[in-house]
Amino acid sequence: MRGFYIGRFQPYHDGHHQMVAEIADEVDELVLGIGSAGDSHTPRNPFTAGERVMMVSKAVAGFDPTTYVVPIEDLDRNAVWVSHVQSMCPQFDVAYSNNPLVVRLFREAGVEVRGSPMFRRDVLEGTELRSRMLADEDWRAHVPDPVVGVIEEIDGVERMRAVADTDANGDDPR
Repeated sequence: MRGFYIGRFQPYHDGHHQMVAEIADEVDELVLGIGSAGDSHTPRNPFTAGERVMMVSKAVAGFDPTTYVVPIEDLDRNAVWVSHVQSMCPQFDVAYSNNPLVVRLFREAGVEVRGSPMFRRDVLEGTELRSRMLADEDWRAHVPDPVVGVIEEIDGVERMRAVADTDANGDDPR
């Protein structure tokens, strides 16, 4: 059986990693979808799809089962989102999500959906980790070591600081 789990992974953190480990116990193969793949260089989505592919791939290297990491761009038409995801991924039998909209869309498309446990959401949440990065507080303890390496390699914290800064009037200079 092949499972599917999607996240923005901005960044991939220990909560995601624990969830992936739990899902891995139930499936023979796992597809990890990198959601919002077209978004980057913003406070909410600072990392590119390629950088997130590196984070996830390095973090799950050596995992059993076989894991595929697939970038998935947003599609602003919920009625066809599941078919879009299916067209971008290896075929899967079950989707894992706790997001009410994602659960509904998969179920309406006839895909089995299983909930996944949440781990330490007070800290293990992308918004919290990005805030810690900006405030120069401890974030490294909450992401797998390979993810720390990728963020440091790309100077990700400095990028986050740069994209968080705006002109006094908030204009985007582009």
